[in-house]
Amino acid sequence: MNLPGEETYWQAGISACAVCDGAVPIFRNKPLAVVGGGDSAAEEAVYLTKYASHVFVLVRRDKLRASKVMANRLSSHPKVTILYNTVPIECKGDGKLLGSLVLQDTVTKETRSMDVNGLFYAIGHVPATSLFKDQLDLDEDGYIKTIPGSTVTNIPGVFAAGDVQDKRYRQAVTSAGTGCMAALDSERWLEEHYPDQH
Repeated sequence: MNLPGEETYWQAGISACAVCDGAVPIFRNKPLAVVGGGDSAAEEAVYLTKYASHVFVLVRRDKLRASKVMANRLSSHPKVTILYNTVPIECKGDGKLLGSLVLQDTVTKETRSMDVNGLFYAIGHVPATSLFKDQLDLDEDGYIKTIPGSTVTNIPGVFAAGDVQDKRYRQAVTSAGTGCMAALDSERWLEEHYPDQH
């Protein structure tokens, strides 16, 4: 988000992955914030309630974009407070760890400080697939379409793996798994189409 203080506290209180970093000791029993209003933000906030003393969800708009089920789950959770029309504008701390955020109301432009020990970005992911537009089939969000359960794309011999085709999990371990799948699918395709050269 390019906030003042973000670089200082990146991986020292600021993260883009609650599943990866949420259980880290610096976040346990501490107030945390999640930025975003969609399903990813709702999922990450609810996940963080396992570790945090409380989770504040910072929503830029006056309502959530999350599905009705996720929005209800989030708003009814006793350890979650949703702050609408709110964005972080600065990250502060002791120089080593994040300790607070400066928040701004998107309507009134008023600012205030909030003590938190963690800030998690859940503002959506844009896959780096523009290079493949008009070549590979992409879904409405720009992810490469593959045959379910494989890495096979619409072009024979072209396989997709990792965050460019995984819109659900987006984790390093699942990217590694689909990378392995793509290697195996590629090898199998080469053996079938070029048996004498293998």
